[in-house]
Amino acid sequence: MQKTRTFCIAGAGVAGLTLALALAKLKAKVIILERNEQIQEFGAGLQLGPNAHRALNSLDLEDDLQKVSFEPDGLDIFSFKQKKPLITLKLGATARKKFGVAYSVIHRADLVQTLYKKAKKSKYIDIYFDVQNFEISNIQENPLVSFKCKDGFEKEIKTHAFIGADGVCSATRTNFINGPQSKYSGYVAWRTLIDMPKLQDVLDLNNTSLMWGAGFHAVAYPLPHRNKVNIAIFTKESMSVGFGIRQAPSLPTSVNADPRLSKILELADEFKHWPLAAVKTSTWHKGAVGLVGDAAHAMLPFQAQGAAMGIEDGVILAPLLINEKTAVISFEKYENKRQERVTKVINTSASNGKIFHMRAPFSAARNATVKMQGSMNHFSRLGWIYDYNPLD
Repeated sequence: MQKTRTFCIAGAGVAGLTLALALAKLKAKVIILERNEQIQEFGAGLQLGPNAHRALNSLDLEDDLQKVSFEPDGLDIFSFKQKKPLITLKLGATARKKFGVAYSVIHRADLVQTLYKKAKKSKYIDIYFDVQNFEISNIQENPLVSFKCKDGFEKEIKTHAFIGADGVCSATRTNFINGPQSKYSGYVAWRTLIDMPKLQDVLDLNNTSLMWGAGFHAVAYPLPHRNKVNIAIFTKESMSVGFGIRQAPSLPTSVNADPRLSKILELADEFKHWPLAAVKTSTWHKGAVGLVGDAAHAMLPFQAQGAAMGIEDGVILAPLLINEKTAVISFEKYENKRQERVTKVINTSASNGKIFHMRAPFSAARNATVKMQGSMNHFSRLGWIYDYNPLD
């Protein structure tokens, strides 16, 4: 009988917890190191496409997620200053029938809490919070991990592999596998939550909304579980913005020129300002130390697949780490299976940013094309994303 393998994961976010649950389902011992003193509640709305739901359903999370997520009937696309949607793309029951699983929206904090609650119930998973620093030695095989918590607690663990799920500014990537620093993407997200009743005459709250403008776009997700609507407005700003800034004086005046967005701005208490970083690297592992999620491939959110790619990573990597003879072989097979797909998603997301922000006369051609394609075209156009089954 094979001896139980032990794994250490840096980061208790979406990708890290998904990987931990997938490993625990295979009866591996998992230790998670989280730098914060508790699971973080901040975040924003995100979309869980059918590909993400297939992965999460394999971890027996379907019922739990239904309680805190929402399946919109459609996606309303608005051109700048237009009162009515250019088109409404079908979602909801139509998406379920097409792909066999849900297409939903959820607050990131609710997704993380759902994963965390499941992890807490597992006898195979231990989570250490307030981890101030960690060191890894013997990287090539059976890494030795030592870490220290803020209260002075220290521990050393011999592992089969160490996995960095520590996000866009991953210390695992930069300190232990010689990967690059993240870079400012040139885009900024302005985020807020607004009470649903305030927006009932502004947006169709059975749908999500995508609003296009010259040099910007906005997305609205209804979150009935919280009685809120998540609003995200994306603009471009110069490199001088910097990653330390989380609040800016005002949004560009062009956003306020759209009557619908002007009303949303009027109803919002505040907008938090988040420069968006990205990671571009083909180096996802060194020896028995590897990366998942944003630590490996942080991308622009314009195809709403960032979290989904981290979720896919987790359920694909776990069986490889269990079944292959060495962690090195596991990571090599994982990279071979993941990198082409993830790169294609990254490129699609970047292309969407350009399309969403088009100015006249190109925006008129874009609008005509989208309208001509109809309300079901996105199912075939994006089928390569949504039809994907990470368990195959």
